[in-house]
Amino acid sequence: MSALDILVVALMFYVLLVIVRGTQAVNLLRGLIVLVMLVVVFSGIFQLSAVSWLLRATLPALLLAIPVIFQPEIRRALTSLGRAGKWISFRGHKEQVLVVIDCIVNASDRLVQNRHGGLIVIEREVGLQEYIDTGVFMDATPSAELIVQIFHKDTPLHDGAVILRGDQIVAAACVLPLSTDTRMAERRYGLRHRAAIGVTESSDAVAVVISEETGSISVAYNGRMIRRLTPKRLSNILAAFYQPRGIDTGGWLRRFLGMKETRLDG
Repeated sequence: MSALDILVVALMFYVLLVIVRGTQAVNLLRGLIVLVMLVVVFSGIFQLSAVSWLLRATLPALLLAIPVIFQPEIRRALTSLGRAGKWISFRGHKEQVLVVIDCIVNASDRLVQNRHGGLIVIEREVGLQEYIDTGVFMDATPSAELIVQIFHKDTPLHDGAVILRGDQIVAAACVLPLSTDTRMAERRYGLRHRAAIGVTESSDAVAVVISEETGSISVAYNGRMIRRLTPKRLSNILAAFYQPRGIDTGGWLRRFLGMKETRLDG
């Protein structure tokens, strides 16, 4: 039982490190670990009562602040835990999935050619109703022509995101949360890219972004982004997201996005 106890504790620390890896929370976690080590050193070795008292008095406040400081990471972890063991839900048959993917790819390619920006969000297991309610309800059958028309700069719906649920366009001109990651500003991401990352930080949605400035296609998932996609690669990535969870498609794709993010972002 002791070995099992140690294994569970080690697994908890491993999961914590995986969650905060590549985020600003890493530095905060390091600071917290250093503070705990200082408490142990000053209390157990040097017997400095005043310093150890100050550090011990600070720890409870930091423990109360942890849920606030790590709120995005905790929310993402709980969301992932709630999805564990489930299959990706797409309300449609394989033929419908292929039609929707082909529609998104063709629309993205045409938006790139026209140098129009676009943001297409695909709802998966976590509902996006709170963001759907901010837009214009459509409930329309998706087509490349419709999506291109929505994001035409002279139409009233071009600002915001199009959200797909199953094989339907649910709403357009939806307002999404912007990512709070400070690295977004450092890499000069536009509002569409920050919104795409923001909605994938708080849900398991997949967001396709077409940049108006650079004419490039990107995909955001789980708070990460892979950029400079060709239509063929976009099609392959979207198809991968509609595979059963049981074959761990989400796992390898998350690792794929994580590995490629630094190299492609440049």
